[in-house]
Amino acid sequence: MNSFSRRAMLRTTALSAALIGGSLMFGTAPAFAAPAVGQAAPAFTAVDSKGKEHKLADFKGKVVVLEWTNHDCPYVKKHYTSSNMQNLQKQATDAGVVWLSVISSAPGEQGHVEGAKADELSASRKAVPTAVLLDPKGTIGKVYDARTTPHMYVIDAKGLLRYAGGIDSIASTKVEDVAKADPYFKTALEAVVKGEEVKQTVTRPYGCNVKYKS
Repeated sequence: MNSFSRRAMLRTTALSAALIGGSLMFGTAPAFAAPAVGQAAPAFTAVDSKGKEHKLADFKGKVVVLEWTNHDCPYVKKHYTSSNMQNLQKQATDAGVVWLSVISSAPGEQGHVEGAKADELSASRKAVPTAVLLDPKGTIGKVYDARTTPHMYVIDAKGLLRYAGGIDSIASTKVEDVAKADPYFKTALEAVVKGEEVKQTVTRPYGCNVKYKS
């Protein structure tokens, strides 16, 4: 084997190891039954970081955003360090949208937190979701086929899933790429709020794989 082939093999092996380790995923996590865009969003019940129970049905008549998150994921950090996520949350909630951040990391896995820590993270990052839902068993995540953090969903006022996918078009951890990217999620959310058609209803999510129980 020549030196070029050996280097190529080592690069391929390293990339494969990174993917298997789950540090970098592009919508390739083990799939569950994905909900269909244009159909009723799957119902769920969950307890938030303050111990309050929420049901999707409670928000009938309102647009709902679901944001899968993991504070230790570098892709999530990109959107919080840049204040992109917080700005989107404020824009949404100011427009009457219900924004639910969902933590599906299992106990012992990266990103798992209890309620008090979740609230501490929201305060320190100046995040303004309507609520942070704790999903340690991955029940909601699996129902929605959430694969990465972040993974974004928009549900309209009729309870129909209108968007599922990535937050934007550039799958990197670089803060400077936020301004360069096509903001898939933001565009979809604005269309739903205005009662308009969403042109790109499904896009490929990117980020760390959701840390479900092994």
